[in-house]
Amino acid sequence: MIIRSLRSYFWLAAFVLLSASAVQAQPGKTKVVLYKDRVAAAFDTVDCVKNVLKINPLVFFRGEIPVYYERAISHRLSLEAGIGVTLRNYLALSFTGDDADDFGAGTEIIPRLSFNVGFRYYFVDDLEPQGGYAQISFAHLNFTKDIRTKGPTGEFTDVVLRDDRTYNDVRFLFGYQMLSSNSNWLFDVYGGPAFRDRFNVKVQERLDLSGDRPTWAYTVEESKSQGLAFFLGVKVGYGF
Repeated sequence: MIIRSLRSYFWLAAFVLLSASAVQAQPGKTKVVLYKDRVAAAFDTVDCVKNVLKINPLVFFRGEIPVYYERAISHRLSLEAGIGVTLRNYLALSFTGDDADDFGAGTEIIPRLSFNVGFRYYFVDDLEPQGGYAQISFAHLNFTKDIRTKGPTGEFTDVVLRDDRTYNDVRFLFGYQMLSSNSNWLFDVYGGPAFRDRFNVKVQERLDLSGDRPTWAYTVEESKSQGLAFFLGVKVGYGF
């Protein structure tokens, strides 16, 4: 009787072990889940780049000096925010709706703060924020300048008119970010369209020659519009 009971327990234990082995040997989703779990665990524990400071030297020519900070939230998702200052715009870019600033005397550039914030999704699993990505972000830009009016003989008067351009963008960007293989320096190439909301207070200056003597005339026009703008640029930075 005892021997028969031992045999029953033996066959029951063998059946349980074989069933567990068969479950572990099944192909398919098990390997994918383990791979993603391994990447997630490595992201949480390995000493890898999760923070990046970046600058964009090319936007200086359109009157903006920003500094960007990117923080990896997971191995595919990151948050990027930037803050900067707007100064003189050197370029008239029709695809962004910008006008170049006048370099003549009597024009004073007023520095203003700019900012942007957005989420970035990387297309590949990686422990560090690199590879191809898509990004959606909101950006606020304000360009302000004071224009001193001219009298009949061309001399400057005490009357000052303010020119103000405000842009609010929702940007849809695609790009590629790559860390150096032997250091933490990186580059980030991007481009894409944006929905731009514009509120402009434009000061128009013109020389009127219709009278007996030349005179300077000024008009201030307010306008609000929405449209598309397009962006293309390169950022360089350092990860830590």
